[in-house]
Amino acid sequence: MKYMMLIAGSEDAWAGRSEEELKALYGRIGEWWDEQERAGRIVEGHELQPTATATTVRIAQDGSATVTDGPFAEGKEMVGGYGILEVADLDEALAVASTWPAPDALEIRPIVVRD
Repeated sequence: MKYMMLIAGSEDAWAGRSEEELKALYGRIGEWWDEQERAGRIVEGHELQPTATATTVRIAQDGSATVTDGPFAEGKEMVGGYGILEVADLDEALAVASTWPAPDALEIRPIVVRD
């Protein structure tokens, strides 16, 4: 079964780290990611650019679109990346996510498969 693992955190918390701290943290994340890929539990994923680069498109009931600069949600924690997990069930997805090596919040959601 496939699950999306949304990775959210505070951009300020990441921006406040030294180059050395960032290098070490990204190193741990890279090792974790490689381990999950080798085990076949992660099939895809990407880090996202900062929220300052986001553009939101909102579709109204009448079908009209409004485009605005910025992320779709305002808050302290913003989505910074995602991973697609391929695991047996939610329990395994949660077990994988609970080993994430960074101070972030992870949302795990099943992916809808349509025929």
